Amino acid sequence: MKKQYDFSDSIRNPYAKHLKKQVTLRINTDAIAYFKALAKETGIPYQNLINLYLTECAHSEKKPTLKWAS
Repeated sequence: MKKQYDFSDSIRNPYAKHLKKQVTLRINTDAIAYFKALAKETGIPYQNLINLYLTECAHSEKKPTLKWAS
């Protein structure tokens, strides 16, 4: 591996900005605690685990079960 690389002729990936989008979500503390505990077990950051789970749900078209309080 070189100690220094020349990136002066390189170009940015034009598709990179379409890969992920930053959003703000309000997530229950128990859900965050679950993913943080899972992150400690796996060594994967909890944000990545949440993203992986949501992506899996989207690909499998999983729908949430809605239970409304009476």
